[in-house]
Amino acid sequence: GVKHNIIRCLVGRGVKVIRVPWDYDFSKIAYDGLFISNGPGDPKENVEAINELKKLVGNVPIFAICLGHQLLALSQGGDTTKLKYGHRGVNQPVKNLETGRTYISSQNHGYAVLNKSIEECGGVVSYINANDLTCEGVDYPDKKAFSVQFHPEACSGPKDTEFIFNKFISMIEGND
Repeated sequence: GVKHNIIRCLVGRGVKVIRVPWDYDFSKIAYDGLFISNGPGDPKENVEAINELKKLVGNVPIFAICLGHQLLALSQGGDTTKLKYGHRGVNQPVKNLETGRTYISSQNHGYAVLNKSIEECGGVVSYINANDLTCEGVDYPDKKAFSVQFHPEACSGPKDTEFIFNKFISMIEGND
């Protein structure tokens, strides 16, 4: 599940966080935004979660990290692949394609979203891994959703990428 520092980063920005399991029935509550967390394993095995995300995308702002990034991509018609060597540790360089700036990130995953599949399903690759050029972030501009593969809460830089949480808050507030 979700790392506690992710929740701290959201709560520290004034968000009331309601933590629910992966198979939660979202018709039971009202909410302003949806955060999809990290987790283990092959993203394609999470068929039920992917199908549920298909229904939720476009209804409220969505922000996803790590496995959540992969599940969001799969729910929108993207594809994933198993990496020969996973991205592990705190020294993974991630390049922001809009600004050209590279950040040092923390990661722990063995699967990657395929860049070409994102372009084909209407998403925009926003970050790439500077070592192997794999997808590290996606924006879905028409759906108020975005995701990153790396962990912006992990303090690798030490807080270089925490601004990503502000993007989510801005979307919830309608200031995107």
